[in-house]
Amino acid sequence: MIDLHSHILPGIDDGAPDMATALAIARMAVDEGIQVMAATPHFMPGVYDNEARDVRRRVAELETALQTADIPLHIVTGSDAHIRPDFAACLRDGRILTLNDSRYVLFEPPHISVPQRMDELMFNVLASGFVPILTHPERLRWIEQNYDLVGKLAHQGVLMQITCGSLTGRFGQRPQYWAKRMLGEGLVNILATDVHDTKKRPPSMKRAYDIAAAELGLDEAKNLVLIRPAMILDNQPADKLPQIEARKVVLNPVRRSLFKRLFGR
Repeated sequence: MIDLHSHILPGIDDGAPDMATALAIARMAVDEGIQVMAATPHFMPGVYDNEARDVRRRVAELETALQTADIPLHIVTGSDAHIRPDFAACLRDGRILTLNDSRYVLFEPPHISVPQRMDELMFNVLASGFVPILTHPERLRWIEQNYDLVGKLAHQGVLMQITCGSLTGRFGQRPQYWAKRMLGEGLVNILATDVHDTKKRPPSMKRAYDIAAAELGLDEAKNLVLIRPAMILDNQPADKLPQIEARKVVLNPVRRSLFKRLFGR
């Protein structure tokens, strides 16, 4: 399997704090069946002012450490890029790292509120020759009121990546509901771990793969964790990626808390 979203690089963001943790994450990833992992630290102006050159250096250092420790995990470069007005320009001049220097880039929108004209921003990125991959939309707080925007972006050409832990229930009932709904409606292109550590947010992929296989079939589950990710890292055109196989997934309604039922919040 291939994991396109991780925070395994040590000491660069809110992920692995040191090399020992990074190596522990890598061992867990290998046990899950992951052979390739994209190191995608946050590129968030004013919070994580990471630079492409430094990330490349750190990836090379981690690769050397993995080889020394005899851990069979290959690391490629990338970033978890946050919204900024010059997003497309940063992609063109290499200030934002794409996945393995391909046309594909992880894009993480704000969690609390939907940004204005996000569809316009994504259109500009696509028009610049890049393909944005929206990270974990199922975990965004605004998805309930703006689910139509997610569908609009998907049909516009934005790829969707949901977190394995959302599918398994690690993040709670609501992200699990939206993850399964998106999966069933054929909106999900990729499953990824978004690993940050070894306990709260580990690199768990195997169980999510099993859930996807049970609901969508083995072929589409393989597309989610191997075929599409491999083609993305190989910079294949988006229209060459396997078409999504959607099936009806039976969902339980999301239970609202007593406070929300009474006051509508």
